[in-house]
Amino acid sequence: MATRNTTSDLIALRRHIRHQRRALSEGQRHAHAELLAHHFSGHAWFRRAQRIAAFLPNDGEQDPTPLIETAWERGKQVFLPVLNRLYGNRLWFFPYTPETRLAPNRFGILEPPIKPFTPVPVWTLDLVLTPLVAFDANGNRLGMGGGYYDRTFAFLRHNPRHKPRLLGVAHDLQHTNTTLPRQAWDVPLQGVLTESGLSTFAPPHCKKSVNVSS
Repeated sequence: MATRNTTSDLIALRRHIRHQRRALSEGQRHAHAELLAHHFSGHAWFRRAQRIAAFLPNDGEQDPTPLIETAWERGKQVFLPVLNRLYGNRLWFFPYTPETRLAPNRFGILEPPIKPFTPVPVWTLDLVLTPLVAFDANGNRLGMGGGYYDRTFAFLRHNPRHKPRLLGVAHDLQHTNTTLPRQAWDVPLQGVLTESGLSTFAPPHCKKSVNVSS
């Protein structure tokens, strides 16, 4: 399996996959989102999680909204990320309910208000759904390059079994057959959720298994 190591390779891969996911029709995106929620809503990881961080889709990303709505229906707490530029470009997570009024940030991504100032401590989250651009068979994640999730959850590098559990959320087409580089600062994912189900990755060798049931 080939490895993409150079910056130009990663830029090209990021551009290619972003183009592919933007090319999906509205109907395809809706179908993928419903399948994703169907697969994961019955899984033990979702059933047991009471505090779930999610995101709202941008740039053709997989849409976790149906899963968020299921979480609300089951009485779970949901949080959305807010970019924190004052403290090392990390993320805050603020409550998100059906009544939350959202506003776009400097990237055009919708965020909840930070007033009242009620961010949740990230180590008290049970489950974090993370966006990504590409992922490989070993659970390596290629993001947009900002490093916000890696900085925010850096404490998990030393104890990957500590809360929260990090799951990538993507379309199947975002899987790449080439091996993505893993940097020392990368926080490993415990799984990737797509319209086909959940692929899990177990340290230290990241051997993949697929599990879409409890």
